[in-house]
Amino acid sequence: MYKRVLLKLSGESLGGPSGKGISEDMLAAYAQEIAAAVKAGLQVSVVIGGGNIFRGLSGAGKGFDRVNGDKMGMLATVINSIGLAMAIRSAGVGAEVFTATPMMPVARYYMRDDAVAFMENGGVSLIAGGTGNPFFTTDSGAALRALEIGADALLKGTRVDGVYTADPEKDPTAVKYDELTFDKALEDHLKVMDQTAFALCREGNMPIIVFDMNRKGNLEKLIKGEKIGTLVHV
Repeated sequence: MYKRVLLKLSGESLGGPSGKGISEDMLAAYAQEIAAAVKAGLQVSVVIGGGNIFRGLSGAGKGFDRVNGDKMGMLATVINSIGLAMAIRSAGVGAEVFTATPMMPVARYYMRDDAVAFMENGGVSLIAGGTGNPFFTTDSGAALRALEIGADALLKGTRVDGVYTADPEKDPTAVKYDELTFDKALEDHLKVMDQTAFALCREGNMPIIVFDMNRKGNLEKLIKGEKIGTLVHV
């Protein structure tokens, strides 16, 4: 169904149940899922948040300068990306970390053609550091990179199995959408992604699929055409 995708993961997801720090078990589980998808022929790029280590916006409310707080958050995404890259290599697939700002020799500076070429050669390109600018979330960075690399879809891996009318973890009456339009999501104030990311995807006609990344095999099922999660489209 898809040839090339960008997978967006939250930093908290790497922290396991606590959402803090890095869980080696979660790294290994995600790496196995991603490696299996690549071995099945999918080209994969990954953008990971940094909330398990530091979130600039929350720090700003506790005395941190927002700009420098966001810089710390960007560095957190690099740490997460390096960890996942190592786990993917251990699963038998090449992985390279690219950063929005120069960080050699920690990681390669992001150039679109280099990241795409790496994917075309069977490796996973992990694009870290957000957009390289403060005041932009990793959701926005993921939307931007998905458009840049010519992805067929932006896959948002979460701990719930799609988009609901309300938070299913808080409201037992919440109903899941199998698919919906960007306009419907905006009208109903559904928190698919932040508004900047959402606008980029809508204007660039980039479909978003929200799915449960923690359920083993979901990523491979999705790329084979099974209806997993919620599809958001124009």
